[in-house]
Amino acid sequence: MNVYHIFITHNRAWSKREIIVFALIMLGAVIVLGVLTADNKIRKIQAAAALGLLVFLGIVLGSTVFTREPGNREYELMPFWSWKKIFFYGNMGLLQENLLNCILLMPMGCLLPVIMGHQVKLKNAFAAGLMCSALIEVSQLVFKRGLFEWDDMIHNSLGCLLGCFLVNIIVKKKYSD
Repeated sequence: MNVYHIFITHNRAWSKREIIVFALIMLGAVIVLGVLTADNKIRKIQAAAALGLLVFLGIVLGSTVFTREPGNREYELMPFWSWKKIFFYGNMGLLQENLLNCILLMPMGCLLPVIMGHQVKLKNAFAAGLMCSALIEVSQLVFKRGLFEWDDMIHNSLGCLLGCFLVNIIVKKKYSD
């Protein structure tokens, strides 16, 4: 099953109400970031990265929680259960899912150093990814919109860390030249 098929299978179109709420959140963010930029408290690139992160997180939350059809409350509380199925039963579908979960929050990790205007400690990037992923997983559990699992939180956090690591290298080279 390819990523596009997964996306259209699990997600419905956004409702008018969801679009309006997201647009209002974006408008508020644009105003706040515009004021901060005008007051020289942040640079334009930081404001653009913050808006990019907001759009990205809206899409992620929309596709992982809010546009999914409700089902049963499902959870898997055993950490690394997916790796057990991969190694012992050869479940390549779970391997693909784990890799996609690592990639999911990688853009967030890439944007963190840009938003901050300097390198970000990897433990902080991991913590940011963990908080974001926990929001997604708990929302899935509460709203019955997917499987709550520790593995997703671990993989998402590692992806955020990896994205931050890669951009930290670029930021370091930029300021060391």
